[in-house]
Amino acid sequence: MIELKDKKVLITGGSRGIGPVIAESLKIRGAYVALAARSESGLQDVAERLSKTGSKVYIVPVDLNIQSQREMLIDSVLKEVGTIDILINNAGLETEGAYVELSWTEIKETVEINLIAPMALVRLLLPSMLKNKTGHIINIASIAAKSGAPYAAVYSGTKAGLAEWTRGLRLELKGTGIHFSTIFPGYVREVGMFARFGKKSPWIIGSCSPEQVAKAVLKAIQKGKIEEIVNSRQLRYSFIINELSPKLGDWLMQISGAVAFQRRKIGK
Repeated sequence: MIELKDKKVLITGGSRGIGPVIAESLKIRGAYVALAARSESGLQDVAERLSKTGSKVYIVPVDLNIQSQREMLIDSVLKEVGTIDILINNAGLETEGAYVELSWTEIKETVEINLIAPMALVRLLLPSMLKNKTGHIINIASIAAKSGAPYAAVYSGTKAGLAEWTRGLRLELKGTGIHFSTIFPGYVREVGMFARFGKKSPWIIGSCSPEQVAKAVLKAIQKGKIEEIVNSRQLRYSFIINELSPKLGDWLMQISGAVAFQRRKIGK
């Protein structure tokens, strides 16, 4: 089992949602945590809270929509801690709405943050990781990557792209010492967009807690798990059905109430 003590970890999306929960789970196990997010005040609040459990948390306010800001982030963390052992691409936009009603700006920014930014950060980090023959990239995808969600088509597409890009790199760099893991959370209770919605999801979809997502991240690092689905077991069977018969999968989404549930989430 891989020990986390003294590992240098960079987590994007660290100011809210599951980011702080993941950070805390790593920090109490001795990891040095650097947090990145757009909100400086949000980062400061999280850092102050986490610093009570041990060493200082390094924060970097950054707009991951901009390439020069991504470069600044990596340079800043490397200058501060010398190396990045683990990168957790957690930042993401949960863009929802009828596709034809979304502005092109919303669509483009979702693709940029959810997919292009992780690609850019990994590209910036890989040379040093390959030189050191060690490193771990963890990408937070979504169950929407396994089965596209209506009224979240752009989000689903970016998360599916993230997952398959991760798979491609994992195979390409096998044997180099660089490890890749993908986490697929479902609807997350207590924090984030779904929690603010304040409704219980259909039985077949289920939900998960932030702590369950953090536990999956720990398992990926410590036990080398390459993929972890964090959600109800019954939904996993629907993924199998969807792969074997997309038509049957679509029917199952309809009769389970999943499509109607997504429609209610956006007020339709």
